[in-house]
Amino acid sequence: MFNAKAALLRSQVFAKEFGLQAPILLAPMAGATPPSLSIAVANGGGMGACGVLMMTPDQIASWVHQMRSVSNGAFQLNTWVPDPKPERDREREAEICQFLNKWGPEVPDAAADAPFPDFDSQCDAILKAGPAVVSSIMGLYPAELVAQLKARKIKWFATVTTVSEALEAEKAGADVIIAQGMEAGGHRGAFVASQASNMIGLFSLLPAVVDAVEVPVIATGGIGDDRGIAASLILGASGVQIGTGFLRAPEASIASAWSDAIGRAAPEDTVASRVFSGRLGRSLRTEYTNAATSPLAPDPAPYPIQRNLTQAMREEAVASNDLPKMQAWAGQSGRLAQAIPAKEIVNKLWNGAQFILKN
Repeated sequence: MFNAKAALLRSQVFAKEFGLQAPILLAPMAGATPPSLSIAVANGGGMGACGVLMMTPDQIASWVHQMRSVSNGAFQLNTWVPDPKPERDREREAEICQFLNKWGPEVPDAAADAPFPDFDSQCDAILKAGPAVVSSIMGLYPAELVAQLKARKIKWFATVTTVSEALEAEKAGADVIIAQGMEAGGHRGAFVASQASNMIGLFSLLPAVVDAVEVPVIATGGIGDDRGIAASLILGASGVQIGTGFLRAPEASIASAWSDAIGRAAPEDTVASRVFSGRLGRSLRTEYTNAATSPLAPDPAPYPIQRNLTQAMREEAVASNDLPKMQAWAGQSGRLAQAIPAKEIVNKLWNGAQFILKN
C-alpha cells in the first residue's frame, strides 16, 4: 500500500532492523565522510557511512575504530566495483595534461599511471571490520564475496540507476536496493560507465524499482528536506540516503567555499560531467567545468586515468579554497542543505517528514 500510514510503518520496520531512530542514511561520499560526520549522524538516530574508494586496509580499519570508539550506531562501508581496465590513449592524455596545466600545478609525468588501492584487499578489510551494512556502486559484487557477507550476516545494499540494474542486483543477492536518481551529487552509480548518461529522475525511477523488486528500496538523489523524504516514503521507499544535505554540517569539514556555494546553488547550478574523474558525476558548475566541457576542450580520459590527471589541480583547489577549480560535488537540491550540526539535520528532517505524513 502507498499511503501515509503504510509509508510510516514501512520506514519504522526498516529503521528497527538496523537499530535506527530515523530511516535516514548518510551517503558514503568518498573523501567527504570523516568519522566525525558519521558519529554525528548516528547520534541523531541515522546510519553513518564511509566511502572507502581510495582507502587502504589500514585506513579502513582506522576509520572503523574511530567510529566505534565513540558510537554504537550502525554504519555502511561502501566500495566501488572496479571498471574493466581502460584502454590508454597517450596522445589524448598529453592533450588533457596541457589543458589541465592552465588550471593548476603541472601534471606530474607519471600521474596517469598512479596505482589505486586493491579492491580485494579492501573487501578483506571490510569483512574483518564487520559493519552492519556494505554497499556497492558501479556494479555487482562477485558471488564469492556475497556468500562471505551473508555468512557474516552483513547486509548488502546495492546502488542502482535503472530498473534492469535493480533486478540484476536482487537476483545477485542484494538485501536492499538503493535507487539513485539523476539529481544525486557525486558519481552516477551505473553498472556500465557508457550507460551513466541514461539520466532517470528519482521520482520516475523509485516507484518503478519498488514495483519490480521484493526487497526494501532506499531512495537517493536530490532529497534535501522533509518534503522529499515524505514523498519518497509515499512512493514506496523504506528510507532515504542523503549526501549533499549533510555536506554543510560542521562535522563534514569541507572547504568553506564549497559549503557556501552549495547553500546558494539552484538546481541549474550543477552539471553532470566526466571532467574530474572520467566517470559521470554531478558537481557545482564552475569556471573549470564550463571550460572542460566546452567543444574546445579535450575529451576526458576514462576512469581512473582522468581522476589521476586532475588530482594535483583538485588538491591545490581544496588547499587554497579555490572554488573555480574545485571538485565540488553537489546534488540538485543543494540550496536546501543547512549549515547546522548533523545530529540536528537528522532530527529536523525526520520530525518534519513524520509531521507531513501524519497530517
